[in-house]
Amino acid sequence: MKFRIIILLFACTIFFSHSVMAKSQSTMKELNHLADEALQLTKFGRFEEAKNLLEQFGELFAKQGPSSNTLTMDELRVVTAVHHEALNSLTSMTLSHEDRVKRVTAFRLATDAISSQYQPLWFGMEDTIIGSFQNVKNAALEGDTVLYNEALNDFLATYAIIQPSLKIDLSVEEVQKLDSRITYIDRYRSSFADQTWLKELEQIEKELKSLFSGINDDNTDPSIWWVIMMTGGIIVTTLSYVSWRQYRGEKKFKKSSKKRRI
Repeated sequence: MKFRIIILLFACTIFFSHSVMAKSQSTMKELNHLADEALQLTKFGRFEEAKNLLEQFGELFAKQGPSSNTLTMDELRVVTAVHHEALNSLTSMTLSHEDRVKRVTAFRLATDAISSQYQPLWFGMEDTIIGSFQNVKNAALEGDTVLYNEALNDFLATYAIIQPSLKIDLSVEEVQKLDSRITYIDRYRSSFADQTWLKELEQIEKELKSLFSGINDDNTDPSIWWVIMMTGGIIVTTLSYVSWRQYRGEKKFKKSSKKRRI
């Protein structure tokens, strides 16, 4: 009887946990769909429709997002902030079409980052980020002040697209280290012609490349490993219980045989 109760409890635990995970995955799938549709509409200049979808996202995220996906407070703040910026960009009268697309893209990448454990969408911007920063280095080498400032402004705007995602996927220390270097070259632009400045740019380039070097090629669904571990736990428990029953049976048999001989 006890053995059956143990198996039943394990089965109920697996069923309940699987149901929670399925609901969580369904919610994130819907959130990602809303974010993606909003981005596509923004690209086509359909700002009012995009705004409506972002508002739907906000309502769903407030009701189910944090509780379903156990987001940390930092992740919650990042997603809330980038969602707010994207929503405001769609109603702004001063932002260009390109700037609106960039802010909604930043929101889309961050939304994906909270749910994707393997190869998040922001990895796809590697060539754009590295190429943009290479233009900064080239302008510095040429000593062209105007070209350097234009290239740096372009890089900063491009980097801002993936920055929210970095805050979600990387450690606070990693992001702060890179951000402090980028802030430094932005604040002291007039020093770009110094030799030490080129070393600083090379270091930033190295750190930017390292961001995209940690792609995990393991595409196995993490839930599969969870099920395997739970199933393995049941098997181990069952075998242990059977062995224990067998041991008790043998012990009683030996004790009974000993009494008969006496």
